Amino acid sequence: MRGLRSTAVAVLASIVVLTVAACGTDATTGDASRPATPTSSAPVDPPTGSPSEGQRSSRPGTRSTEGDGMRVQITIGEQHFQATLDDSAASRDLAARLPLTVEMSDHGGVEKTGRLPSPLSLDGQPAGADPDVGDVGYYAPANDLVLYYGDQSYYDGIVVLGRMHDDAAERIAAMEGSITVQLQR
Repeated sequence: MRGLRSTAVAVLASIVVLTVAACGTDATTGDASRPATPTSSAPVDPPTGSPSEGQRSSRPGTRSTEGDGMRVQITIGEQHFQATLDDSAASRDLAARLPLTVEMSDHGGVEKTGRLPSPLSLDGQPAGADPDVGDVGYYAPANDLVLYYGDQSYYDGIVVLGRMHDDAAERIAAMEGSITVQLQR
């Protein structure tokens, strides 16, 4: 009887371990990591998987550098940052709304996100993007402006609007909690 009880306990323990391990992974890839953006304040659909090459491009317009595109100033408290917006419908739509103040909170340890008053134009934008550290973005399903200071992977609904200059991403990463962001030309 004792041997049967030990076997039953071992089988039950194995089932529990496998169940707990499976709960932390994505059923399609086995990847336990999840992007930070989708848990934003609005409900969203789950990702559709890896993007095709046609979807992978996050910058359908002209990719900004510090020398071209529309320059904007980002102010957080007493700190000032420069950014350049890409030449895209969404970026032009954001620029037309400046000056703008957005309340942002930390999201997933990789970004600061805050709700915009109304949606940006998505004309000509790809289904999603894989933003780089230092990008300024828009998460369309939640209508959030996003400042990326950490690594975020591809996700449907992300639109890259432009790029912050110099050490802006590092300085924003050091800011804890909620922040008030002012954007102006």
